[in-house]
Amino acid sequence: MKDSIERLAKFNIERGWDKDSKLIKDFLLNMTEEVGEAWTIIKWVDGETQSKLIKEHKDEFVNFVGDQLFLIMKIAWLLDIDPQKAFDATMREYEGRFPADKMKKAKHGNPLAGGIDNKIENKNKKQ
Repeated sequence: MKDSIERLAKFNIERGWDKDSKLIKDFLLNMTEEVGEAWTIIKWVDGETQSKLIKEHKDEFVNFVGDQLFLIMKIAWLLDIDPQKAFDATMREYEGRFPADKMKKAKHGNPLAGGIDNKIENKNKKQ
């Protein structure tokens, strides 16, 4: 990720976009717009049709992932957040919240719908 952040920094500095930290809300809105574009391709269809549409529009989903990564990494760069450390911390948290052995049975992390999410339990252990 370090090389990617350096490339992103160079790209933004060369264009005078290195002082954009007051525009974080705009980058978040841009992320939402990108999600909307991807969602438009697969909204209101069943799982089988969704899989078919994703295959048919693979280039658009590749672009979506790239756009999201760019925006996330730009926000990290502007806020002086190490994205690798942030990712590693999130993975450690998720490994505790969603234990593999239990998730294979539960299938998802929504406790209100029968899933498992140890977030509250893990939070109480820290206190």
